[in-house]
Amino acid sequence: MTKTSSSVSEALTQHIAQLIAKNGGWLPFDDFMQAALYAPGLGYYTNGLPKLGDQAGSDFITAPELSPLFGQCLADQAAQVMKATGTNAIYEFGAGSGILALQICEHLTQISSQLERYFIIEISSELRARQQERLKHLGDQVQWLDAWPEQMQGVVIGNEVLDAMPVKLLARIKGQWHERGAILEDGAFLWHDRPTLLRPPLEIAGDHDYLTEIHPQQEAFLRSLADSLKLGAAFLIDYGFPEAEYYHPQRHMGTVMTHQRHKSGTDPLSEVGMKDITAHVNFTACALAAQDAGLDVLGYATQGRFLLNCSLLSKAEQLAQIPSQLIAKLINEHEMGELFKVLALGKGLDLELIGFTQGDRSHTL
Repeated sequence: MTKTSSSVSEALTQHIAQLIAKNGGWLPFDDFMQAALYAPGLGYYTNGLPKLGDQAGSDFITAPELSPLFGQCLADQAAQVMKATGTNAIYEFGAGSGILALQICEHLTQISSQLERYFIIEISSELRARQQERLKHLGDQVQWLDAWPEQMQGVVIGNEVLDAMPVKLLARIKGQWHERGAILEDGAFLWHDRPTLLRPPLEIAGDHDYLTEIHPQQEAFLRSLADSLKLGAAFLIDYGFPEAEYYHPQRHMGTVMTHQRHKSGTDPLSEVGMKDITAHVNFTACALAAQDAGLDVLGYATQGRFLLNCSLLSKAEQLAQIPSQLIAKLINEHEMGELFKVLALGKGLDLELIGFTQGDRSHTL
């Protein structure tokens, strides 16, 4: 039977309704988001419907799909780390369409023979199939894993991975903190708040109503990364802020948003399975969780500054056929260049990374 948007959404709605019933009529938002994105065969990332890139009906596009220069810059940074550590492997978590892996492998083949294995950790069978088709000409250089290996040495890459991890929603209403979740009423999901002892990591100034997120799943992910990475560096690229900016009193509507047909929205409870649900990243919390688990913070910069440090402009001169507006989108402050950040974490590495030679903002975390 061919999957359609309506049939998938109806089945996922029934699945989440059952979860709500089993949980006493209320489901915390992180559990709702987990099901909406990752329920086997039904969630947004597992249902096989178009999602990203140049597919017809896609919902968003990522930086490597804008220009191969993005992957080439990351490849240069990876090459520096692998040379310094004597390692020969890259691990990409959540590789999307596979285009970033393609760019990195092709560029490293041109400039170095150091890369022996490119491992992709991918939980979506539909995306894994797309990746395997795109990368099949690379043979066994690219291999797929279901989870982190027990030990990793080399470079880890996660581009727009953290933002898709479920978050808990906290709402301060009339001075009292609540956890926000979903209920089912007349066949529709609605918000419902319950008092909670959970709190944001910072005191929010003022007494106005305030909605925000905390990120226990991101922090658990970083602890598992720290357990596996024995030598090398990890580069996490995503949109977000340091903690003081994340929990600014004026950011009172939170950061949860949806992406559908290249338009952003604010209602994650409707059309489940048909839209991406994301939240911005608290990079301070990520850095602290990583440090507590034994990783070093090696750098933190805007995507624009990172790419410029990795010689994006000189690469662009050599590839004159790439439209300048796409390059501008990667680095300009009002585009991806400022909102997206690069956080570098490492173990056993004493090295000034080329991506952070100028504009390192680690002191703001």
